[in-house]
Amino acid sequence: MTHSLHRYLLILSLACLATSAQATTTLRMAHFWPGASSIGQDIFEKWAATIEEESGGELRAQIYPSGTLSKPDSIYEAAVNGIADIGATAQGYTAGRFPLSQIVELPGVSTSSSQGACIVQTLFDEGYFGSEYADTRPLFMFTTGPGYLHTRSVDVVSPDDVQGLRIRRPNDAAGLVLENLDATPVGMPAPDIYTAMQRGVIDGLSFPWEAMKVFRLNELANHHIEVPLMSVIFVVTMNQRSYDNLSPASQAVIDANSGMKWAEKAGEVYEALDTQGKAEALQAGHTIHEVENPLENPDWQQPLNDGIESYLTQLEERGLDQARAVYGAAIEARETSCASEQG
Repeated sequence: MTHSLHRYLLILSLACLATSAQATTTLRMAHFWPGASSIGQDIFEKWAATIEEESGGELRAQIYPSGTLSKPDSIYEAAVNGIADIGATAQGYTAGRFPLSQIVELPGVSTSSSQGACIVQTLFDEGYFGSEYADTRPLFMFTTGPGYLHTRSVDVVSPDDVQGLRIRRPNDAAGLVLENLDATPVGMPAPDIYTAMQRGVIDGLSFPWEAMKVFRLNELANHHIEVPLMSVIFVVTMNQRSYDNLSPASQAVIDANSGMKWAEKAGEVYEALDTQGKAEALQAGHTIHEVENPLENPDWQQPLNDGIESYLTQLEERGLDQARAVYGAAIEARETSCASEQG
């Protein structure tokens, strides 16, 4: 091989490498879960690996867990303004911004995280949330399982047992239910619950089984009753400009990994964690009361339904006249297209 030919091939090789490097688009992905958690690994890391593989390396997601790129309550706004190309967060962190979406969080709307993910994604796909996400491009949505009532020293069997207890409330809907139970709702960030319960600042909380394990609260709460006070919804969404700047092939990969496909995957991850959380409490010998059809249970139906009614009325008073239609659509999805996902 002549020196000139060798030089030509070397230049050509370097040019190809440079072109390949330029073709790789790195997307900054922000979320608030610990990177080593099952949520971080089995949802976001797998999603990132999938888009990289399916794009032939043209797409890469650089993940910023634990609020390292943006604080949890600012992640959605970070996706709006492009600080993050993709943000994954709880809609409840931006209070009042997603009131129609949060109807899916109401007691009894879903019986499991898989069913909840199916419901929230179905309603989004069918346009029930209006313009709530007009400033970003949602990729997929999912939920926790039902948030049950967990207490440290009081064995709650009936609504009367909750009267006067200080219960950490996870969202507005659960707070309304607790008020109807004559309990005292207490607001605080999830990481503060352990210390608050340990010191007696609160008597209990409403959480999914998954979170009882993740936040080690099964160490403190010995009594549990499976009355659903709420669930929590999440959105994974993309900055619209970041999406528009992708090649058509990369956009197709993002589109193929959006919607119900990944909503279902995320729901399955949460459902497995719920199973682990409950098993942990059972193994520890805790008292667990299971309540069948709580919204029709003679003891529990009134405070739960009163809480739902209060939330929907508040939305209507804000001018959201479609609130009951959204609630009706959520119940219909639960009974039809998402029925197979029940817990």
